[in-house]
Amino acid sequence: MHLPLNALRAFEVSARHLNLTRAADELNVSQTAVSQHIRNLEDRLGKPLFRRLPRGLALTDEGQALLPVLSDAFERIAAALEHMSDTRPREVLTVGVVGTFAVGWLLPRLRDFQQACPFVDLRLLTHNNRVDMAGEGLDYAIRFGDGAWHGTEAQCILHAPMTAMCAPALAHHLRHPADLARQPLLRTYRVDEWAAWFDAAGAPCPVVRGAVFDSSLTLAEAAVQGAGVALLPVSMFTRELQQGRLVRPFALELQHGAYWLTRLKSRTPSPAMEAFHRWLIAQVG
Repeated sequence: MHLPLNALRAFEVSARHLNLTRAADELNVSQTAVSQHIRNLEDRLGKPLFRRLPRGLALTDEGQALLPVLSDAFERIAAALEHMSDTRPREVLTVGVVGTFAVGWLLPRLRDFQQACPFVDLRLLTHNNRVDMAGEGLDYAIRFGDGAWHGTEAQCILHAPMTAMCAPALAHHLRHPADLARQPLLRTYRVDEWAAWFDAAGAPCPVVRGAVFDSSLTLAEAAVQGAGVALLPVSMFTRELQQGRLVRPFALELQHGAYWLTRLKSRTPSPAMEAFHRWLIAQVG
């Protein structure tokens, strides 16, 4: 069945507004033209798409079924045309990202970046906070720490206060910070974190006897599985907290580092680097 594109567009806009006047304004045509397109489409389909009401329109069952299909199709067409209209040559951008930030913050926003910067061919390499920017050919590296890395320019992009997290079943046994002395305390290679947390809590730090992990992602999964209590950045594990896979037995948060956008001082920013930097700062801002 061959259906006129203008009629399909008139229906899609009218169905979104449920008002012919507003549809005509969006399409920059007369209300009469919109009505005629819809009548022609209904005649070709042999089914009514709207119920005409005293104050506006209501979709029939057929109209409700057709609207999401057309909306998706027109969005795809618009995205393809916008991509084609961008005359800038595609440019590769290689970014090393600490895995926790990649999964907890960047990936949920990746589609937004691709739409905002379609000329950038982004390559993501995850790491466990230890990275050789020159050796790996990285334009940028996002790391966790204090911002002091030799030979790099570092910009703080997100503070990441840490808090104790564990599985719900384990949290039932925790009422006071001292109760943690009876639980495995899971660790990363940053060995001073638990000591700093207990100091902030005003409690003596017990002998830490938990497993050591090179990634906060595996550390968090171990906590989810009930292996012990972990210190994790709250902003990176909001989904696990919302889903109830992890809980916070104590409200205390430890300011012990931040996420930084770094580049070699010898690296002149390219257009792709500048675009990524502008987008990132706008997102965290």
